[in-house]
Amino acid sequence: MGEETLSHTLHFAPSSSSPAGTAASSTDTSAAAAATTTASKIPFRPRKIRKLSSSAASAADDAPGKNPTSGNRLAVRVIPRPLSADGEIASALRHLRATDPILARVIDAHDSPTFQCLLTPFHSLARSILYQQLAIKAAASIYARFLALCGGEAGVVPDVVLSLTPHQLRQIGVSERKASYLHDLARKYHGGILSDATIVAMDDKSLFSMLTMVKGIGAWSVHMFMMFCLHRPDVLPVGDLGVRKGVQMLYGLDDVPRPSQMEQLCERWKPYRSVGSWYMWRLVEAKSNPNLASSSVGALNIGSVGVGDAQQQQQQQQQQMIDSFQMLPQSWVKSISPTGLLNGIP
Repeated sequence: MGEETLSHTLHFAPSSSSPAGTAASSTDTSAAAAATTTASKIPFRPRKIRKLSSSAASAADDAPGKNPTSGNRLAVRVIPRPLSADGEIASALRHLRATDPILARVIDAHDSPTFQCLLTPFHSLARSILYQQLAIKAAASIYARFLALCGGEAGVVPDVVLSLTPHQLRQIGVSERKASYLHDLARKYHGGILSDATIVAMDDKSLFSMLTMVKGIGAWSVHMFMMFCLHRPDVLPVGDLGVRKGVQMLYGLDDVPRPSQMEQLCERWKPYRSVGSWYMWRLVEAKSNPNLASSSVGALNIGSVGVGDAQQQQQQQQQQMIDSFQMLPQSWVKSISPTGLLNGIP
């Protein structure tokens, strides 16, 4: 199911300190009632639209029988059903097959995706911070020590993370910068700005805005989180190299599409762009393109001195390919990692 938008009307009473507003309310209400009574007798004729003053507009909002979709209103976004809900994957595949015959061939060539995440939103976000820009084995080792420091998976909660000092985190291999990211995330939870409940209840746009306020969490991290932790159905990670490379392969493009081109290229997948993106990773995996990544790429020093601009850009793209799969829940990585890079993770 795609994201829907409903309108909730808020009524505002005219201010008691504004006699003009009260008089306008009484006059306009009488006029509205008279118009309603005679409407069936007078044939409809086009009329010029008269611009209402702010007080008259407020009075019109309070008029009996007014259209509930007009006047002051607050848009309330309905959260779409997650892809882990019964029947959602089947609905997504029907839609994608019908709207994109080229993608349909890829869908038919692979098993259907399954979405499962056993971590809480806070834990998933903390894990994503720890895994960023690290070689696979190093990230897994640091994450294991982080779990032990917190007292196990159940201990990865805001209060516990806040209690860990930068020195303690450095001792297990967490950089000073990443320690500040973890503490910033925990403080936003502790202060009530974020919570697991509010994150789950937010629409995609609001969630993106809130999470990118956390230090160390950027657009790509939010997209991965929304797809693989919250199972949101219509997420298009336009900055992910794997998805972009898959779109290039899918449509036979000469070049890897730029992030700015992805929205238009994948428009037909709405409202199930998360599933379409998932199949782009599978397409890359099936092609087994050796230029995307290798088992040693994770150890590359992207910032090393003497690397040319073109080579450095390629290394950054290769690193991002690995990061795309490191962040995902471990139950996922074996099924979607291109070239099997993460098969060594338990």
